[in-house]
Formats: sequence, C-alpha cells, structure tokens
Amino acid sequence: MSVGWSSLRVVLGITGGIAAYKAVEVASRLTKAGAEVHVIMTDAAQRFVTPLTFREITGQRVHTGMWNTPAEFHVEHIALANLADLVLVAPATADFIAKTACGIADDLLTTTVLATKAPLIVAPAMNTNMYLNPVTQENIAKLKKRGAHIIAPANGHLACGTDGVGRLPEPAEIIGQAAEVMFAPQPLHGKKIIVTAGGTIAPIDPVRFIGNRSSGKMGYAVATVAARRGGDVVLISAPTHLAPPPGVKFIAVETATEMREAVLSEFADATAVVMAAAVSDYRVKEIAAQKIKKHDDVWSLELAKETDILYELGQKKQPGQILVGFAAETENLLAYAEKKLREKNLAFIVANNVSEPGAGFGTDTNIAAIIRPNGEVQNYPLLDKTELAAIIVDGVCDMLE
Repeated sequence: MSVGWSSLRVVLGITGGIAAYKAVEVASRLTKAGAEVHVIMTDAAQRFVTPLTFREITGQRVHTGMWNTPAEFHVEHIALANLADLVLVAPATADFIAKTACGIADDLLTTTVLATKAPLIVAPAMNTNMYLNPVTQENIAKLKKRGAHIIAPANGHLACGTDGVGRLPEPAEIIGQAAEVMFAPQPLHGKKIIVTAGGTIAPIDPVRFIGNRSSGKMGYAVATVAARRGGDVVLISAPTHLAPPPGVKFIAVETATEMREAVLSEFADATAVVMAAAVSDYRVKEIAAQKIKKHDDVWSLELAKETDILYELGQKKQPGQILVGFAAETENLLAYAEKKLREKNLAFIVANNVSEPGAGFGTDTNIAAIIRPNGEVQNYPLLDKTELAAIIVDGVCDMLE
C-alpha cells in the first residue's frame, strides 16, 4: 500500500456523519504510507471525532474553520488548495455533495474544494433514502461530469437502524480506490502533445489589429485534459483572457507568423498536435509604424495571405505523428471539413457550425462532428467544452494504442 504515497500531500476532508470515525483509520493508513495528510473538519464532523485525534495521527495541524487565526497560512483555504496533490472527502454527506455540486463555498472545506486544481475523490455516506434521492443522484452526476471521482457507498447495516446502500466503505477500500485514481497508468505519459489555442491577430498599426472572436476555451480545455492524462503538453496560445492550465509549457504568441514559428520549433519530437487555434488567414501587407489618422471616408487595406500552418504540418509530419484539426464553419459544414481533412493530411478533424446556439465563439459549450479519413462521422450534441476535449484526447489515445 505504501508504493506511491510517499511525499504526496493529501487534504482529507471530513464531514458530519457517524462514519467520520472511519476517517481516523484512513488518515492513519495514509500517514503510515508516507503521505503528508492535512485534515479539514467541518463543524458537524467535530461532533463525532475530535480534531486532537487527527492531529496526533497525522502530526499536522487540523483545520476546523474559516475564521480561526491561521498558524502558518496567510489565506488558509487557498494555501490548502494549492498544496494538495489530492483532495479526499470521506465521509461526504448529502449536504456537502449538494453544496459542492452547486459551487457553494460557505466553510473551509467547500472553499478549499472550489479553489483546488488537485484531483477530487468523494466517498458518500448517508441514509439509503437520502443517497437514492434523485436530487442527491443528480448532484453526484454533476460532480462526476466535472471530473470528480466517486467512491460508491457499500451495502450494509446503517447507523439509522436500516440496511441498504449508503455505508462508507472500509478504509482499506477507500485508499485502494484512491490509489487507482492517483497511480493509474496515464495513456499520454511521456508523450509530447502540442495544443494551439486562441485567435491570432494581424496588426495594422501600433494601436489597431484585425482579429477574430475565438476565446481560446476549446484549446485550453484540450490542453488541460491532455495534461491530466499524463502528457507533456505545450500550449501555444494567441491572446486570451484565460489562465494557463497547471502543468503545461506555455508559449504566448500574437500573430500567425509567431504561432507558426512556435509550433515548428516544438514539432519535431511531438507525438500529437491539436490545432484548436483560430489562425488568421491574412495579414496586413504593410504595417504602419505610427498610428494611422482618420482621413478619407473609405480606408483600404492590402492583405497578404498567411502561411497555412496546418497544411505545412501535414506535409512535414512523420509516421506515427498525429495531427488533429478544427473546422469552424457557418455553412456546408461537413463538405468543408472533409475537404480540409484530406488536403491537410489529418488524423481526424473536429467540425462545428459556429452559428448554432451554444456552439459559437466564447461559449462554454460546443456542438461538433468528428470526421475521419475513412468517412466515419461521429456527431456530438451540445457538450461542455471540457467533455468534448476529453473525447478529442480519447481519440488521440486510441490512435496511440
């Protein structure tokens, strides 16, 4: 059991259920395995087990409230969120699950969970009817959709005197499932994945530029998912308002020329390239050194065609390299996407009609079709961009296998 846990920092959240007593052994096993365990207890949890117990077991200060004077952290919930390699909540009550599913952060545990980027594992424990209530099941489904791992409760005798599902699994089972999440083979481990994102700009003068409406959200979602799958991700991004995902190599660019140079500099040893950026097709032929003043009623700009990065990569790619493109269209979606797929020598292409509600630029959702060289078309209805990103990354992983 000790393999892998050494030096990992686990934030163990304990909520107010009778099963809180089992969390003592969870903390003990993790600590003996070499993990650094930081316990957060809700007010209700402290009614069942004392903080002193966990302090003695873990050798760490136990965190019990938002308004306590911090001993070593400047902003406690942010510090805990940042240090965590894993956040494990066991037991997790229906109340905690509902709050987390809705993004409510009204105590130290829920604020930490909301602020962390570490994997989240939740072990529900409650009365059978509470667990099976459609509201609770919907909340659990929301957490799963957002990437949380749920340890299903066991069947057995419950503290309320009934028998049924809702019992917290034994500590060894909890830690075993947590280990599967933390130490499962990662399909992209050791693989270099280049992702482009955002919309490049074409400068006119020191003040003005020609751009597009890309927010970068789709590319950033792909980079995030690929990093979670163990990939060595290089995110090459045109200007966006997004923070770079953790664990990626980030290269900021502005123009199509800069993006081309950055992609080509990283391409030779790349396993896969996902070109999600909206790259300018044209640039201004003569960029003014000074701001252009208003003069005539009509202003003409001469544009020159940019190098097609995706086409160039398709010509340069070596056997085994995977190239994925995007086609953002407003009409004749499949025909244009299939043409682009063939001309640019792609493994597959992600096509979407940006004029459809929920699939345009700047949204958190997308509607897409994935098209492959053999003519196979897979249609995906309205999805969160993170969900679509997982499908795209799965496609890359399947080709590697």
